[in-house]
Amino acid sequence: MTYPLSAADLKGEGMTSQRARDRLVGVLKDSGIRDPRVIEVIRNLPRHHFIDQALHAHAYENDALPIGHGQTISQPWVVARMTEALLEFGVPQKVLEIGTGSGYQAAVLAALVPQVFTVERIEALLRQARRRFRQLGLTNLRSRYDDGKLGWPDEAPFDAIILTAAGDTIPTRILDQLSPTGVLVAPVGSPSRQTLIRMRGDGQGDFIQEELGAVSFVPLLGGIG
Repeated sequence: MTYPLSAADLKGEGMTSQRARDRLVGVLKDSGIRDPRVIEVIRNLPRHHFIDQALHAHAYENDALPIGHGQTISQPWVVARMTEALLEFGVPQKVLEIGTGSGYQAAVLAALVPQVFTVERIEALLRQARRRFRQLGLTNLRSRYDDGKLGWPDEAPFDAIILTAAGDTIPTRILDQLSPTGVLVAPVGSPSRQTLIRMRGDGQGDFIQEELGAVSFVPLLGGIG
């Protein structure tokens, strides 16, 4: 049985307290994050809930942290930047995330958009993420254990797609699931040189592509594990 988080768990204490979260928000603002909706979610969502207890003291530092299985929970700035890039042209009604990982990015999105669909290829990580989603009462979020490179075709098209792992290119199967005027945000490139890109459909079958800066993500892998 999974129990919901108590008010004390949500609030945190010491290095997971509201003061620690407010310091993180200050760092994000100083680093260029401007969307007040995103800032408020980062301020209130308990990031320490998405990592091992041994790392709680680092939960509200602006760093990526290990979550096991060779994966990480992304740096808060990266989560914030990708989220505001997705929201800049309006709130998408239906979002697909490739790479659930800890579940933190999906939880941030679930606080901001009506529907989130997230796919994870590592079953153990997905089980943990699902438990966290239930404890937070996130009823507008659905998850799937599958090869992320396949997307979620049964639920396509999506108004927005976000990838939390980097490949040399965006898989065609995923692009095909984006609505004609949808927005996709993803890291692209080799392990040594990755760029965050945003692609916007023009409604005629073509995409407007922008580069949003250098990033560092785990590789986008196929299959399930």
